[in-house]
Amino acid sequence: MSAFVKSKLKTARDALGKNENEKARDAALGVLEYEPDNPNAHLFLGAAYLRLEDFEKSEQSFRKVIELKPDHVSAWQGLSQLYEKKKDWEEYALVLDKLAHLHAASNDATKCAEVVQKLVDLRRQEDTGSRMQLAQVLTLLLPDSDLYPVLSTLPPPDLTNPTATAIGPIQLAIHNSLPVLEELVSLYEEEEQGVIQSEISKRRTRLNAPPADQIQRDVTLEVLSTSQLPRLYDEIMKHPNTSDDLRRATERKLLRMKQRHLFSLSPSGAQKEAKAKLAAEVDELIGGMVFLKIPDELAWTLFIESKDAEKIEDYDYEILRQFIQIVPTSTLAKLVKAYFDYYAIPLAEEDGEEDPGEQSAEPDPDVDYAGIIIETFSELSDSLLAHRIVTQLYELDADYENAIKVAESGLELLRRAEQNWGRSFKLVRKAFNVTLAMSLVHFFPPKNHARALRIIDDVLAEDPDNVTALLCRGFVLQYAKRWGDAAELFAKVVQINPDDDDKASRAKEEHAWCKAQIGELQAAADGLRDVINTLEEVEGHEEDKARCWWKLGRCYWNMGVDQREEAYKYFITSLKRFSNFAPAFTSLGIYYSEFLSPPDPKRASKCFQKAFELDPREAEAARRLAEGFAEEGEWDLVEVVARRTIEGEGGLEEGAEARASRRYLPINAWAWKAVGAVELTRRNYPAAIEAFQIALRTDVDDHMSWLRLGEAYSRAGRYAAAIKALEHARELDPKDWVASYFIGDVQRQMGLYEEAIRAFRSILSSRPQELGVLHSLGQSYLDLGRFELSTGFSARAETSFLSAVSITLDLLDASSGFRRVAWKTIADALFHLSAFADISDDALVRDVLERVIPLVTDHPEKGLTDIISYPLTTEQTNDLSLLALEVALAAYDYRLTLGAISDAAKGSAFYDLGSALSTFARRTSDGAKRDRAQQHAIAQFKEAIRLDPGNDAFWVALGNATFLSQPGVCQHAYIRALEVDSKNAATWTNLGLFYLHHEDAELANEAFYKAQTLDPDYALAWVGQGLVATANSHGREARALFEHATILTATVPEADLEYATRLFKKVNEISSKSRAASAEAFLPAFFVLDRFCKQRPRDAAALHLFGLVCERVGHVALGIDLIGRAITVLEAAYEETEDPVIERHFTIAHVNLARLRLATADYEGALESYQVATGLLPEQPAEEGVEADVKVLLAQCQFGSGLAHFKLGQLAEALGLFEAAMVTAADHPVIRGHVVVLLAQTLWAIGTDEAKESAKTQLLQSIEYDPENLMAINTLAGMGILTDDDGLVDAALSEVVSLPIDQRHERDPERDVTYLLVQHHLGQGDAKQALSVAQKAVYTEPERTDVRRELASLTLRNGQSAAALAILGGSAQTQSDFAELRASLALHAIALSVEGGDGLTVSEAIRLAQKGVMLSPWDKQGWEALAYVRSRGAQ
Repeated sequence: MSAFVKSKLKTARDALGKNENEKARDAALGVLEYEPDNPNAHLFLGAAYLRLEDFEKSEQSFRKVIELKPDHVSAWQGLSQLYEKKKDWEEYALVLDKLAHLHAASNDATKCAEVVQKLVDLRRQEDTGSRMQLAQVLTLLLPDSDLYPVLSTLPPPDLTNPTATAIGPIQLAIHNSLPVLEELVSLYEEEEQGVIQSEISKRRTRLNAPPADQIQRDVTLEVLSTSQLPRLYDEIMKHPNTSDDLRRATERKLLRMKQRHLFSLSPSGAQKEAKAKLAAEVDELIGGMVFLKIPDELAWTLFIESKDAEKIEDYDYEILRQFIQIVPTSTLAKLVKAYFDYYAIPLAEEDGEEDPGEQSAEPDPDVDYAGIIIETFSELSDSLLAHRIVTQLYELDADYENAIKVAESGLELLRRAEQNWGRSFKLVRKAFNVTLAMSLVHFFPPKNHARALRIIDDVLAEDPDNVTALLCRGFVLQYAKRWGDAAELFAKVVQINPDDDDKASRAKEEHAWCKAQIGELQAAADGLRDVINTLEEVEGHEEDKARCWWKLGRCYWNMGVDQREEAYKYFITSLKRFSNFAPAFTSLGIYYSEFLSPPDPKRASKCFQKAFELDPREAEAARRLAEGFAEEGEWDLVEVVARRTIEGEGGLEEGAEARASRRYLPINAWAWKAVGAVELTRRNYPAAIEAFQIALRTDVDDHMSWLRLGEAYSRAGRYAAAIKALEHARELDPKDWVASYFIGDVQRQMGLYEEAIRAFRSILSSRPQELGVLHSLGQSYLDLGRFELSTGFSARAETSFLSAVSITLDLLDASSGFRRVAWKTIADALFHLSAFADISDDALVRDVLERVIPLVTDHPEKGLTDIISYPLTTEQTNDLSLLALEVALAAYDYRLTLGAISDAAKGSAFYDLGSALSTFARRTSDGAKRDRAQQHAIAQFKEAIRLDPGNDAFWVALGNATFLSQPGVCQHAYIRALEVDSKNAATWTNLGLFYLHHEDAELANEAFYKAQTLDPDYALAWVGQGLVATANSHGREARALFEHATILTATVPEADLEYATRLFKKVNEISSKSRAASAEAFLPAFFVLDRFCKQRPRDAAALHLFGLVCERVGHVALGIDLIGRAITVLEAAYEETEDPVIERHFTIAHVNLARLRLATADYEGALESYQVATGLLPEQPAEEGVEADVKVLLAQCQFGSGLAHFKLGQLAEALGLFEAAMVTAADHPVIRGHVVVLLAQTLWAIGTDEAKESAKTQLLQSIEYDPENLMAINTLAGMGILTDDDGLVDAALSEVVSLPIDQRHERDPERDVTYLLVQHHLGQGDAKQALSVAQKAVYTEPERTDVRRELASLTLRNGQSAAALAILGGSAQTQSDFAELRASLALHAIALSVEGGDGLTVSEAIRLAQKGVMLSPWDKQGWEALAYVRSRGAQ
């Protein structure tokens, strides 16, 4: 090293010592210029930069030194100072660790300890270290640390002066590592607990997360698999300074940790061996703690619970005693102590070595040890021993239901225990299975025998000589009536275990009983006597003794009549041994009822009752009791007995409500039949259905059960199921007509009336006087008639109603027992028949009425004399419908005289009479009778309400009857009806109509909306809302609502008429502006009016409107017929009332009829009708006070008559009438314009030049008078075209042509001017100019199909078929009108055929022509187009 470098280094060191940091930096940099790798220069430079707080360069310098000399202590110390100053604690800790190892390598224990002390202090601070970082540093002080060999050379600490050195804590830790170990344990415990909790919380929130217990096991396994705690626990327990208390506490921690680890390992797969090894460690650990009697509850519990013992005695009573003494506060210890006390097991061994004070006292008889066991068991849901003790307790108490539950719970707990320990507990499982099998065998036998047998087979497969399992199998075989097999099993039990008094005795008893059942009565009796002799020598066993004496009595009873008295003695002896033995009471009851002479039914009944009270499984006693109660009519008691019998045989499942078991096969089917019959009587149909279904499980071919089941289904409204059940009943007994009757009744309720009628008639063919069938047949015809009437089949409905009356009359002839229901059927049928306007079969109706009239009028209590015109007769009336209504009124009145069984039935009779009276009030023309009928109807409704105020129909009827006369009562009635049934759409609609009538549109609309919500298919609600829309001047919405009402399933005639009226008015308004309205627009009105007029054939307004609609759709002849019928109705009405309004309607009808006759060329008929109408109108219409519509009618009559005379060639009369019409219509430009045109056409038809000039003059004057009379303008232009008078054409059309487009189109909506111009140019031979006019029209209105069609026709005439197709193609895209589409088809087909081309084009042309013919078969042009296209195709 040169002197320069040395001097510079010395300068840098001295400068650092004097805190001249810049100088030191410069000196070091000077050295590095000559020697870049000089470590001392880098060291001094790093120190200088550190003091100048240039930390980055300082770190670079120190790192350079370390790079040159990795073990350079000063450089590492410089880095430690740097990081400490920067507070970069992680790097600081790494540097300190390196320094500690460097000092250890140089055997400098003190400096190493100082650095370690710094590390410990650093990591103890919360902001500079975590638990695991502190634990990592503390491990440096343990013997297995690589620093320990050096640190162990430190002298022991001076305990008298702990602060003598800075490394005192390190010295203490090195010479006594126990505190370090304890601190490490604390750190690791806290860390692992925190990790487990946070990880479990995190995983629970994941999608598709496993169950919580699985998450806990997985996380516990992950953490404990890498845990340092077992090693640390071992070191603490092995440490020489560990106290006994600390060692025991650490041992407890180790046990709990290993237990958690063991239970989290999987018992299979890769973890199987590790689990077995860990289980052995846990066993060793708990074994040692139990051996040393350490009071650790977990250790003792694990030791006891992990034992595989077949019996509770095998758990080692001495261990259990120690457990009770060492851990007395344990819940399990309390349960075991109560178990010892319950069975009088001493709590200390009686070997004489124990202190007498420690001997257990005798159990206190006043203490409920069983209750203590049950109470503590509720806190021991995870204890196998507790489950075994409680299961045994329940089994001994014969509480088999709870024994089953606890055994099942114990088996589930055992499954978890086997998974936790990784080994099987075969003996414990066998013990639970044996107890479970025994309980299942005796719990509601034989309900659970199938399940019990599976368990018994599993037990016997492992232990073929298991006595309890063999006994269980024997009991199962007994219930299966396999007495021989059962006897062999019981004999085997006696052979295997002859010394077990209880089981051997029971096996001998059952063996003898099996012998008795197979007929070996004497051998059985001898065997039973042996068992009885044995039992009589033993104290207790009273029930066993009673059972054996009873069985002995049964043996003697079956030996014959001679031994019955001996059997009776044994039955008495049985009850002496045990007074609550139920079978003995049953046998005594049979003795008293069957053998004793004379029989003593009273004592027998008492015996049966006692037996049934003691044990509901005594089915024989229950059956005999039920039969006795049924004979006495005590059906409630029959139900009680039946239900308790069902409960006794296990027919009900547990739950909030006891319900029948789904898999239950009843033993006593009679009980379920009895329950079903009672529930059917009570109208509790679901329960009845269930009862009969369960009864059928025992005997699926029981005809009566199927019949009752079908009846229950039908009454419950489950018709499909009812049909199936009843069909099956009929298959089982084809001769039983009741099934066929029920099937017919179900079909009637389903609306299959014709099938029901066939079913009833088939029964009557063999049983013609069966009254119930006759009534059901009449009711079926009545229901069928109602259905046919609602669907529009009036003639069929008439026949059905007449059949209902005739059959019911036959019923009355056969018997008077059905008079009330029969007369209701007759009256209802006649009431519906009275609604027919036209009777199709007068003779049959008269015949039926003649049969009914004497029956309802020839009695002293005849009423309604002020309403009905007695005597009733069919001879002097032409209105059979009204007569039918009067007879129906008389029938309803007669029905009231018959009385009623209940208030509801009587209320229904008053309601029916009131409804008929209301209808009569609307039908009669006698004002006095109308008022009396209406008042009487209101009285009837009020009486019906008094009798049955909960019937909403009665309130609605009262509201309808008082709708106009008593608004307050009406509103009250409707609201009361809604209180009874707030979901009745008809009532809401009636209320809405009431509000609408009183001009409260808002409330009316709310009521209609409510009705629509409740029943969207109720048409009258839509009609009402349409009326509200009309009241609010919403015409479009009203039409839509009426249209919707007409398409609903249940039609409302008023909706049909209202919709048709509005549609006709709407289309006419369009036609007044444009003649483009096609016949299709009137078709909806045509169909609904057709339906209406079939239902209301005498409604003059509807007939008149229907005739006008027929005129518009082209059915003129039908229109003439309809208007003629309307005239007939109006004439009859006028003759009766002489109402001027009817007279005006009559006049209008004749005017319209005359116009239709003109259309059919019936000019004479037209003149006749016009003359009638004219005769009814004033002769001088110009006089003051004459109504405007009278002038219109008179003008129409005059020019219509003129047109008829014109057609008849009577021109002079025609001219006179036209001139008169012009005078009459002077104030009506439209009518005047039509008259002028007709007058001009008449003058033109005369043919003379003078007449033609006069015609032109009339038209010119009309145009001058009314410049917008387009018809006159067009007519004048047509005359000019015919006479080639261009001046006249120009004069006529010039004004219209010169107008702006919008005004021109407004005056000429049909574009007649364009048509005339085209025809004018064509007439002059100027096709080009005609084409130009058509093109201009299309350019102006390209959306109009008629002008496009005209242009296409002209183009096609010029031979431009392709252009014509293009024009028609564009037109097809805008054709929304069906009529326009139909008009274009022929032209389109011709254009395609002219265009020619391939076969597809020709086929398409033919298809279009055929379509046109199909759509308009009456159109001659369509047929001509089809012929032309086919001829072109043939070419």
